[in-house]
Amino acid sequence: MDKTYRRVKFSCYMTNTTMSVVAMLSPLLFLTFRSLYGISYSLLGTLVLINFCTQLGVDLVFSFFSHKFNIPLTVKATPMIAAVGLVVFALAPVMFPNAVYLGLVIGTVIFSASSGLAEVLISPVIAAIPSENPDREMSKLHAVYAWGTVGVVIVSTLFLRVFGNENWQWLAVLFAVIPVVASVAFVGADVPKMQTPEKTSGAIAFFKNGGLWLCVLAIFLGGASEVVMSQWSSSYLEKALNIPKVWGDICGVALFGLALAIGRTLYAKFGKNIGKILSWGAVGACLCYFVAIFVPVPVIGLVACGATGFFVSMMWPGSLVIASDRFPNGGVLVYALMAAGGDLGASIAPQLVGVVTDSVAQSGYFIDLAMQWGMTAEQLGMRAGLLVGAIFPLAAIVVFFTLRRLRDKKPIWQQQMLTGEEGQ
Repeated sequence: MDKTYRRVKFSCYMTNTTMSVVAMLSPLLFLTFRSLYGISYSLLGTLVLINFCTQLGVDLVFSFFSHKFNIPLTVKATPMIAAVGLVVFALAPVMFPNAVYLGLVIGTVIFSASSGLAEVLISPVIAAIPSENPDREMSKLHAVYAWGTVGVVIVSTLFLRVFGNENWQWLAVLFAVIPVVASVAFVGADVPKMQTPEKTSGAIAFFKNGGLWLCVLAIFLGGASEVVMSQWSSSYLEKALNIPKVWGDICGVALFGLALAIGRTLYAKFGKNIGKILSWGAVGACLCYFVAIFVPVPVIGLVACGATGFFVSMMWPGSLVIASDRFPNGGVLVYALMAAGGDLGASIAPQLVGVVTDSVAQSGYFIDLAMQWGMTAEQLGMRAGLLVGAIFPLAAIVVFFTLRRLRDKKPIWQQQMLTGEEGQ
C-alpha cells in the first residue's frame, strides 16, 4: 500500500473517532446541562433524537442523489464540518446566552450532518482501497469507532472531574482537535474512486432488489440491538438493579464500549466467516438481554449488559460486509442506504424502549403488579422496556441465519447492480 493510501486510512480512522465523539458527547453532558442551564430531561433526550434524525436525513439524500456530489471533496470536508459543529456546540452559552439550548441544537445539527456523511462515505473509501482481506479492514475501521467511544467516556469523565462541569466547553474544543487532524491528513491525499448511479432513476430502480432490503433489515436490527443497550444500560443498572451510579456508568457505558471494541478488534485480527459470526452473535446478544432482564442477581445483570457489547460488535460492520459482497458495484448508494437503515434502528428502538418504560411505570395495573413482585413501578417499567428491546436481537437471529444461507449460495443479486434489473 503506498503512502497516499496510508494517509487516507489514517484520516478515515480519525474521522470515525470523531463519530464516537459526536455520538457520546451530548449524553455524557446531560447532567451538566441540566444543572448549569436548567434544561429538562425531555429536551436533553431530544438532542440525541436530533443527532440520529440529522444523520438519517443525510443518509437518505445520498441514497437518491449521490451522483450530484463531488465525492472526494465531500469526503475531505466531512471532518471539518464536525469540527465546526463542535466549536458551535462549545460556544452555545456565549453565542446564545439567553437560549443556550438553541445553540446546542445548532451545533448538534452541524456535527451530526458530518457524522451522517462519515457513515455514508468512510466505509466505501476503506472498501475501495486494495486489500487482501476487505472484511477485516472494515472491522478494523469500526473497531476504531468502538475504541474511540471508550476513550471519549474516560477522557470526559476525567476532564470534568479535574476541571469541573462549568468548564465543559473546553472539553468540546479539545475533541474538535480530532477532526481538524483528520482534515489536515486528507490534504493532498487521493481518495479512491467510488461508484454512484448516473441518475436518480437508476437509484430508484436499484431499490427494487429484495436482497438489498434484507441487508437493510439486518443493519436496522443490528443498530437497534447495539444502541438500545448502549444508551439504556447505565440507567437500567442504576434504577432496575440498584447498582450505584458511578458503577452503572462505568459498567453500562465504558464496559459495553470496551466489549464492543474487543469484538471488532478480534475480528479485524483473526476474523473470517462473517455469516457465522453474525448468526451466533445475535443469539448471544439475545441471551444477554434475557439474562439482564430476568436474573435477579445484580452482578450477573451487570456482566450481561457489558457482554452484550461483544456479541453485537459485528452486527453493524458485518451487515456492511455482506451488503458490499452481494453488491460489489453498488458503491456509495449501497452504503448510504445501509447507513439509513442502521440510523433508523438506532433512532426508533431506544425511543420505543423509553415509551414502554414510561407507560408501564405509570400504569395503575403494573404499579400493583410491581408491588406484588417486590419492586418499584419504575423498576418493572425498565425491565419491560428492555424486554421490548430484546425483540430486535431476537429478530436478528432469523435475518442473519437467512443471510448466512444466501451467502453460502451463488450471489445472484450481483447481476443487478446499478442497471435497475430485478433479481432472479
